[in-house]
Amino acid sequence: MPRPDSLLTTVSTKGQVILPKAVRQRRDWSAGTRLIVEETEDGILLRQAPAFLPTRPEDVFAILPHKGDPKSIEEMDAAILAEARRHHDRH
Repeated sequence: MPRPDSLLTTVSTKGQVILPKAVRQRRDWSAGTRLIVEETEDGILLRQAPAFLPTRPEDVFAILPHKGDPKSIEEMDAAILAEARRHHDRH
């Protein structure tokens, strides 16, 4: 029997569960929110999925092609500073 302060829902014939409105509002979960479902020893845990899944450097390494010699840290720093100055002067 559920505790008096707990919320009750039912699994539909399609396996769908409606989360009570109070829970959705507290969590700011609107229609279309992606949830991660985890089985735990005590039951099921629902967590909001991150907007972007974690990526590893090897997943995205070398996606943008580059021709020429690698740049040194000093060259990269100088290019960043030059672009920042160009952007600042424009505004």
